[in-house]
Amino acid sequence: MTDDGAPGTILVLPGGAYQHLSDKEAEPVAEWIRSLGWDARVVRYPLRARHPEPLDVIRAEIAAERAAGARLVGVLGFSAGGHLAGHAAFAADSRPEQRPDLAVLCYPVVSMLSSTHETSRHNLIGEDASAELRAATSLDRLVTPDAPPVFLWHTVVDEAVLIHEHAYPLAAALAVNDVPHEVHVFQDGEHGVAMRDDIPARQWMALCAAWLAGFTAP
Repeated sequence: MTDDGAPGTILVLPGGAYQHLSDKEAEPVAEWIRSLGWDARVVRYPLRARHPEPLDVIRAEIAAERAAGARLVGVLGFSAGGHLAGHAAFAADSRPEQRPDLAVLCYPVVSMLSSTHETSRHNLIGEDASAELRAATSLDRLVTPDAPPVFLWHTVVDEAVLIHEHAYPLAAALAVNDVPHEVHVFQDGEHGVAMRDDIPARQWMALCAAWLAGFTAP
């Protein structure tokens, strides 16, 4: 629940291929978000759990924040956590109280049709998932005009989650559907850079802070 002066709460979803949760993408990120004046907490979603269990957990967490009085509820996720954050933002069967008001997606896994980052896919939907299920859990296939605003960033040299198979298709889907969004692409930074301060991609934090400052209580 937010303090009276906070714009809202942001739920932080660490990455880890749906098999572990990265510590560097967890509480340090929530602490940074809190320094911006928001409430924030880490959600330790189920691991090696088949779809839709992780999604249902996040939707319940979003609804709980609203019930507790949060004026705005956002999600911020990295890699597989970015996939889950995006899924919460774009899932067509969510009730209004289960959908976030904004999503920050950091080098997210987007496509379950791609061959890259297959560990995330295997852990979430299984090695033998049908083409239909893989498409139904690919974020770029789920975007609609009523999706919430998105802040998306990635790096060109990410070899684990290839930008042209993940972030770029999602950015295109957001543009086609006229969803408010901001996209930043950095040349350097391997997968999982999080809040590392010795590379240009560190700029994502200042850019994201400025983007978040544009949100006020409805």
